[in-house]
Amino acid sequence: MLARFLKPAALILALGVMAVAAEEGSKSLFDGKSPTGWKLNSGGDLPKANIQEDGLNPHGSGGYIVMYEKPYKDFVLDFDYKLSKGCNSGVFLRVGEPKDPVYTGLEIAIDDTTGTGMHDSGAFYDLVAPKVNAQKPLGEWNHMTITAKGTKIDIVLNGEKVSDIDLSKFTETGKRPDGSPHKFEKVKVSDFNRTGYLGFQDHGQDCWYKNIKIKAMD
Repeated sequence: MLARFLKPAALILALGVMAVAAEEGSKSLFDGKSPTGWKLNSGGDLPKANIQEDGLNPHGSGGYIVMYEKPYKDFVLDFDYKLSKGCNSGVFLRVGEPKDPVYTGLEIAIDDTTGTGMHDSGAFYDLVAPKVNAQKPLGEWNHMTITAKGTKIDIVLNGEKVSDIDLSKFTETGKRPDGSPHKFEKVKVSDFNRTGYLGFQDHGQDCWYKNIKIKAMD
């Protein structure tokens, strides 16, 4: 609609102003040069060796996830990522107990795959499959935006909404709303924390994260 009323130069300026407005209130979590603010879920600070030319690499850090030191509740999280061949990684949200992120937080899958299954990129791991795999070819940078507000979380990958979840609908232990089983048999997903830590997973291969920004909406 905006493009109908503005000449090209004015449109570019307007879009730039909109982009700046969207950045307002955002905080950078990674300066691209140091591990400041990043911890291992196993304890201790992120080693400096995991800050590499391409970004923050969780692989070989000594933790299952590399997590930011401050917990968040409702937020918009933006970051870029790049995978190595065969990489299996993910971003964890609202982790309540750092030493047990799998059962106290949500994982968004980030993997070197091209499918739309429960473990493919953009999935809420083993809970909700992505509608489409919008990930770019291996070796290219991807951009993910995660919006968490109350029980609802949306995932946008490379500008395309790929998945969403409403935690309040997962009221049975080990079951999805449609009655099919999932792997988290110990907990009701509806009981997951609304406030917790975010972190990037090391599952055995190199991957890189940069331009990590968050806008708190608490």
